[in-house]
Amino acid sequence: MSSFVLGRIKSIKYALQGMFYLLKTEHAIISQLSIGILTLFLGAYFQITKVEWLIHVFLIGFVLAIEGLNTAVEKICNFVHPDFHDQIGIIKDVAAGAVSFAVFTALVIGVILYYPYFVG
Repeated sequence: MSSFVLGRIKSIKYALQGMFYLLKTEHAIISQLSIGILTLFLGAYFQITKVEWLIHVFLIGFVLAIEGLNTAVEKICNFVHPDFHDQIGIIKDVAAGAVSFAVFTALVIGVILYYPYFVG
């Protein structure tokens, strides 16, 4: 096997390790994934369209990915400066704010997607 292929296999292995680390240790990821799974059942119940499924699954991945990046930023900040520091606090707040944008966007789109099923 070429070194390129072996390198890609190792990359996938490390990515999966990161995903499982997040799922085992980060309460925000666990909560958001749980909500995502519940909404998947909602989609199945309402028999949403193929395009709605694509949007739905993308949004779940989008929120989880941004939360994962937020966790990475927090871990780096804690490693670089374990004690409280105003600038580190701002960096963490900005990363958390990015998650809030993702969650708010997902909520708005979710309401737009599901509103017709609830009222119709």
